Amino acid sequence: MQWTGKLIGGALGLVMGPWGAAVGAALGHQYDVTAERRNARPVAEQFFLSAFRLMGHVAKSSGRVTEREIAAARSVMQSQRLTPAQVKTAIALFNEGKQSDFDLDREMSALRASCQSQPQILSVFVEIQLRFALAGSDMTGSARTRVTRAAALLGIAPQLLARMEAALRGGDGRIASGSTADQASRTVAAYRTLEVDQSVTDEALTKAYRRLMSRHHPDKLKANGLPESMLAHAQQRTQAVREAYELLKEQRGIS
Repeated sequence: MQWTGKLIGGALGLVMGPWGAAVGAALGHQYDVTAERRNARPVAEQFFLSAFRLMGHVAKSSGRVTEREIAAARSVMQSQRLTPAQVKTAIALFNEGKQSDFDLDREMSALRASCQSQPQILSVFVEIQLRFALAGSDMTGSARTRVTRAAALLGIAPQLLARMEAALRGGDGRIASGSTADQASRTVAAYRTLEVDQSVTDEALTKAYRRLMSRHHPDKLKANGLPESMLAHAQQRTQAVREAYELLKEQRGIS
């Protein structure tokens, strides 16, 4: 985080008394925000860097990276169709995140600075971390603590994080008509995927569907800077959201 503007603005304001200090600090804050944005990396680059560093940080949370966590990281790389060169870079970044001097606050601050006013990109970032943590350790113990901390630093509220986890834990892959799950299980999975309760009104259900489709639309995310390699996650989530809504729409008789 930049502090130069705040310190200079506050010091200048002291000449004018307490109110002047407050005004000076506010102006200095704006200077710092502008400086952060000017120095920020492009969204796609920072997203890629932060994604694999954070995975390493989460995997190391218990003190030892397990084979299951390594497999989970490789699964993310494979699902994103990374090139051999990108895989090599991703592994190096993962190892950087494992180091004891990894600064989570600084990393998430850099990601927020790059994304600026694009919260949907940050939501996708957190969902990818949830996928990794669930596959690697079922997001238990210190892994949960670190993912929750990272989400908070990115401005993701605990309630939203819980809905995201529920959607990924009990929704995706259990909705399609070809699934072996029974009808009741598919219905429960559909509500989780849409991040709503079963008591939701038809109108609220439709709004939730539209909100999630907007959040995960690959073309929109790509236009906002999501790395090409990360679009597979967005496409998978979009498909799951669409299937969930179609199932519930039919059950509820929504036209």
